[in-house]
Amino acid sequence: MIQINKATSESDFETITRLADIIWREYYPSIISIAQIDYMLAKFNSSKAIKTQIEEGSIFYYMTYNNKPVGYTAIKLEESFLFLSKLYILKNYRGKGIGKNTLNFINNKAKKYNSRAIKLKVNKYNTASIKAYEKLGFEKTKVMITDIGNGFIMDDYELEKRI
Repeated sequence: MIQINKATSESDFETITRLADIIWREYYPSIISIAQIDYMLAKFNSSKAIKTQIEEGSIFYYMTYNNKPVGYTAIKLEESFLFLSKLYILKNYRGKGIGKNTLNFINNKAKKYNSRAIKLKVNKYNTASIKAYEKLGFEKTKVMITDIGNGFIMDDYELEKRI
């Protein structure tokens, strides 16, 4: 059974940080360098970074499958859209409907907030995720190169799904 739980405690943030470390180190070495993975985990996925993002308006959730934490997501309400900043699932749990279930949950949140769209950024070389998002109704709207510090960039597409 899939459950989506709002992250509110230090324990929840540590769960997300552990998931991020496993998922990123398994998934991203073919897309970005280990040095950039280390940097992005510390900058965006540490307990401290999660707390800061929550203070700035993000809402974090972690997903469980049969009561085991298997992924996490984060959203932020912007003026006219809902920004999906994170959606990650452990390798052994992909293909079990967790991502689709989570995106349905996010779509319902967007409707609740009267957002006109859901937007996200995805690395241009992350073809598997791009295909999955496109299958669920997202379309490429922009190419974005963002300097994230320490000599690293994010080379992304912005994807959007109209509500």
